[in-house]
Amino acid sequence: MPEKTAKTAAKASAAKTTLAKDSVAKTAAKPAAAPKATKTAIPAAAAAAKAPAAAKPAPAPAAAAAAPRVEEKKLPTQRQGFKTNEFVVYPAHGVGQILAIEEQEIAGAKLELFVINFIKDKMTLRVPTAKVANVGMRKLSDPALVKKALETLKGRARVKRTMWSRRAQEYEAKINSGDIVAIAEVVRDLYRSESQPEQSYSERQLYEAALDRLSREIAVVQHSTETEAVKEIETQLAKSPRRGAKTEADAVAEGDADAEGDIDDIDGDDNAVADEAA
Repeated sequence: MPEKTAKTAAKASAAKTTLAKDSVAKTAAKPAAAPKATKTAIPAAAAAAKAPAAAKPAPAPAAAAAAPRVEEKKLPTQRQGFKTNEFVVYPAHGVGQILAIEEQEIAGAKLELFVINFIKDKMTLRVPTAKVANVGMRKLSDPALVKKALETLKGRARVKRTMWSRRAQEYEAKINSGDIVAIAEVVRDLYRSESQPEQSYSERQLYEAALDRLSREIAVVQHSTETEAVKEIETQLAKSPRRGAKTEADAVAEGDADAEGDIDDIDGDDNAVADEAA
């Protein structure tokens, strides 16, 4: 009996050891269970999942690509031998300055125009570039021609023995010709010194118009003021022999000539009477 009890106890002990080993082996074979998420992590993950995606910045409008590119058209600076900022002479108005050369559409046709400013007259004139030769627009006179005009002022006045209305028309034509020497002739012929008879109103107007045209061009050519140019003109005029202020010698000479003419007329009448008597 005691031996059976001992065998039985040994078998029970061996069975328990086997069961313990199997239990350990099964435990090692099973994968470790994943830790449960905490309560605080679940709402954060859900909130992150439910949160809307951040708004993407809107692309900038491609204004430069969409809008047509407008290129500024450069205006010409020179035409027909004239260029911008140059001083020119327009016969009917005198000295002016070209401000620009612009294009305009007139009656469906495109025209290029000189924009000319006359500072003293406070006037702006637009002249078609193709018409400059017809209107007589020219460049400023060179210094040699200005000198010739000043020399003209020292000459003797030449006044035609015609009606004033006809002479006035001739003077106006010279003033509006744009010829600096012709304008100087008008100044010379219409000038009156203090010792000479005063001018009529119409003579004075023509004289001042001619003096203004001449002095403005001389001032621009010589890079001086108009006042200085007028003084130079008057200095030259003072050197010219003046009509109307006759010296005693001139008066005596004219008196002798008139007396000789009267004697010739008497002699002629006597000869005519003698011929009739014969």
